[in-house]
Amino acid sequence: MTTTDLESALAPTEFLDSDAPEVRDFVRRTLPRDGLDSRNTAVRLYYAVRDGIDYEAYGADLSRTGVTAAQTARTGKGTCLHKSVLYAAALRAAGVPARLVLTDVRNHLPSPALRRLAGGDTFRYHAFTTVHLDGGWVRAAPVFHRLLCRLHGMRPLGFDGTADSVHHPYDGGARHLEVVREHGEFDDLPYERVIDGIRGAHPGIFAGPDSTRLVAGSLHADAAARDGRDLVPREEQHAPPR
Repeated sequence: MTTTDLESALAPTEFLDSDAPEVRDFVRRTLPRDGLDSRNTAVRLYYAVRDGIDYEAYGADLSRTGVTAAQTARTGKGTCLHKSVLYAAALRAAGVPARLVLTDVRNHLPSPALRRLAGGDTFRYHAFTTVHLDGGWVRAAPVFHRLLCRLHGMRPLGFDGTADSVHHPYDGGARHLEVVREHGEFDDLPYERVIDGIRGAHPGIFAGPDSTRLVAGSLHADAAARDGRDLVPREEQHAPPR
């Protein structure tokens, strides 16, 4: 990785808008004033995105503005695209090089209702992040927040900054995420490629043929309907970042 490549992985872009006030405010709220080294910065920001930004596929805004890091920091929710874009942008704002990784995955969240809408159990353009730490790159996926994992019977995925953290731990032999194809690493979100790919593979998850918003619903409600119980009380739905 050359100096130029690292500079590209630090620069603000259209979607990884690390210079936006909302992103910089997110970083300031997360990191202590006395500073951390790069690894601890990456870990602290990971948990802030994982648990401080809700993963919610239903109703997600996939417009050009909707998938920017600034908009995700503003709304506090989004899909793997939104959360990975925010994490990478927050890292860059803190001086840590980061890029996006785009993949296709199988069974990345056990919601039967969502799988029906998607037309199967393989999801196009699942996103996570690669971070430059200690002279090398490690991958991290701060996507599924702690409460959602508990509701869907998954253990949350942690990150210590020393090793890749992409695949959720198995519970009872259940495989929660399997990468079936990797599209590559990117300095910015290749927007048209991703949206066209998602729409082509999963037209049923969009609110309409010309809409960039996904259908309404709730992953929390999916879990409750599956288990035949009430939704988690509102005061329990947002765990503070670690």
